Amino acid sequence: MDHWLAERTLGFDSSGIRRVFDLAAKLENPINLSIGQPHFDVPEPVRQACINAIEGGKNAYSQTQGIGPLRDRLQAGIDQHYGHANRRVFVSSGTSGGLVLAMMAMVNPGDEVVFLDPYFVMYPALVRMFGGIPVTVDSYPDFRLDVNRIEAKLTDRTKMIVINSPANPTGVTASDGELKAVAELAAAKNIALVSDEIYSAFMFDQSFRSPAEFNPQTIVIDGFSKSHAMTGWRVGFVHGPQEIIDVMVKLQQYTFVCSPQPAQWASLAALDIDLSHHRADYRRKRDIIVSGLRDKYELATPGGAFYAFPRAPRSSGAAFVEEAISRGLLIIPGNIFSAQDTHFRLSFAAPDEVLYRGVELLCKLA
Repeated sequence: MDHWLAERTLGFDSSGIRRVFDLAAKLENPINLSIGQPHFDVPEPVRQACINAIEGGKNAYSQTQGIGPLRDRLQAGIDQHYGHANRRVFVSSGTSGGLVLAMMAMVNPGDEVVFLDPYFVMYPALVRMFGGIPVTVDSYPDFRLDVNRIEAKLTDRTKMIVINSPANPTGVTASDGELKAVAELAAAKNIALVSDEIYSAFMFDQSFRSPAEFNPQTIVIDGFSKSHAMTGWRVGFVHGPQEIIDVMVKLQQYTFVCSPQPAQWASLAALDIDLSHHRADYRRKRDIIVSGLRDKYELATPGGAFYAFPRAPRSSGAAFVEEAISRGLLIIPGNIFSAQDTHFRLSFAAPDEVLYRGVELLCKLA
């Protein structure tokens, strides 16, 4: 049935992360440092708000742009923080849905989209899905947001720059100066700047800053999946210039329709949850990983999210991951996120006991 398939499906493979998840289901008591989601449960008030919404009959479609109370709360916070007269918000079907709609709204066939390597696995796939050309910027070895490297990759076909801080898979966070420089570059070149801020709640060494503070035309994508462990609930939000948001809402009407309504009411409750204890917990877990591996591995200290991206102690990161998996340690090969096969990703969103077992085994493997 190959002749039934659209050519766009040939431009990318299924994520190799799925293979590791499949292996995890088959292993007995694995050391699982592969999962890209919080290890804590959805907060109880959020769960209860969802139950109340379901029991209260709020189970139909919502408005495409999201329920009014949630949008109003989000808009009020955005207005207070940014003060942009033309910045509007809508509720998307997860941050992944927001990324899909951003690409669909702005990327024409042949347009170039620039982002750092390593990258979140969806970026190149989505660009190709809509006929664009992914353009990667090598950020090795420290994974910094270097405006000079980005500028060197710009052409007259560049339509969009995508940045992600804190970053998946590296956990590296951009400095205020780096964000400002890239934001001003995008503005000067009239290039769309999309900021993937799904890990904004988990900053360990500095306060979170958005490039939208330096470029009012920045399109920001955020959500509740990582901050509140709601990965399966599919509630994100996007804010940016009204002209872009209006088009994205129109496209959502013909694709995702809306985010699940009960989960939107739960997200409204999530806005009142204090996450500081989870942030402190992940900072402590970050320190367990960094202190445990620093003598054996080359590792850029993660400033946020819950990932680390060490260099493998052999020439092939993928081969090293195969060896680790054979010993019961589940980690992700770096070449899933990169053109280079030198590193691996681990997640420290795990119980301390699992982290210590993982560090011990990684040191033995090194």
